[in-house]
Amino acid sequence: MPSLYVHVPFCRRKCNYCAFFSIPYAKAEVSSYLRGIKREIGLRLQEAEGGISSLFLGGGTPTVLSREELECLLDSLELFAFQAGAEKTVEANPGTLDSGKLDLLLSYGFNRISLGIQSFDNDLLKKIGRIHSAQDVYHSIKLIRQAGFENINLDLMFGLPGQTISAWQETLQRAVDQEPEHLSLYALTIEEGTPLARLAAEGEEGIVPDDDLQADMYELATDYLQKQGYLHYEISNFARPSFECRHNLSYWRSEEYMGLGPGAVSCLNGVRYKNWENIFKYSNITQKGSKPVDPLETEILTPKQLISEYIMLGLRTAEGIDPELFARKFGRQIQDIYGQLLLKYINKKIIYLEKGRIKLNPSYYFVANSIIRDFILE
Repeated sequence: MPSLYVHVPFCRRKCNYCAFFSIPYAKAEVSSYLRGIKREIGLRLQEAEGGISSLFLGGGTPTVLSREELECLLDSLELFAFQAGAEKTVEANPGTLDSGKLDLLLSYGFNRISLGIQSFDNDLLKKIGRIHSAQDVYHSIKLIRQAGFENINLDLMFGLPGQTISAWQETLQRAVDQEPEHLSLYALTIEEGTPLARLAAEGEEGIVPDDDLQADMYELATDYLQKQGYLHYEISNFARPSFECRHNLSYWRSEEYMGLGPGAVSCLNGVRYKNWENIFKYSNITQKGSKPVDPLETEILTPKQLISEYIMLGLRTAEGIDPELFARKFGRQIQDIYGQLLLKYINKKIIYLEKGRIKLNPSYYFVANSIIRDFILE
């Protein structure tokens, strides 16, 4: 039973750090997108005959769509069968929500809102190209609660240009004051082709994050949020008990997923593929009765790749890796593949065993990528 991601690639304005496929909102492009997505759903229903375990409507900014456009999209998605009680998340930005859209989302079974706030510092928000203010955040959260949503995630970023550790601490405190059920914390990375990358290339000071400062910010956040009762269940994610994001957990457990919409990625039956990123090309291909997959972005995963990704993703989580499940999934014992490497890291207390599971020491979460790299099978 796969999870389902639906990409809505429209924004009021692209943020200065964003490298995801997104374009400015325009009615002609939205109309083409809605025709394409409805057609793609029809072409791919057989891939989810057993039902959908969770839905994540992401972007872009899905809530930049008008109420009528959003209803058209949600109505098309009703063609899928969803597991009873399925988690349904929609990404939203402050300033793009109103009571009408929220009531509509509730009526289609959405039960989780992921709000991209990034910071409560208005100067920092302007620097990274966000369209909202801190006041917009408070207003949006109030609307969401009044509509009846009981599961809110707040996205925050640290290591922003000019951000001090005291400013980060204030953002964390303000976020917790809003009593969200979930928090996602991301270190700023300078992605190629973004406005921040161009500024960094031009030599502007303070754009490239300071690694030591980001590490200090991460440590401060993990200590503070755990004291506030949040479970640190994945490197970048914190949740109140029972509010872990089920959709993201399915990724980290290497379960299958479908991606709909331009630029969306799917991984089914050991094949990973990506849709075309051009809106009109995406729509035209679907109207001709073909799946809108970019052939240059299709990859048949080898057994080594599947094992490597399973380890890489599993070590990101607090639940870690179950050797028995590994053996059932891959037909090999994990110690036969990684025995010496595991022993090395266990001796260094970087990896440990707990109740039969293999886990990464949380003290090394911030530098996890450098450790996980050793587990990739060439």
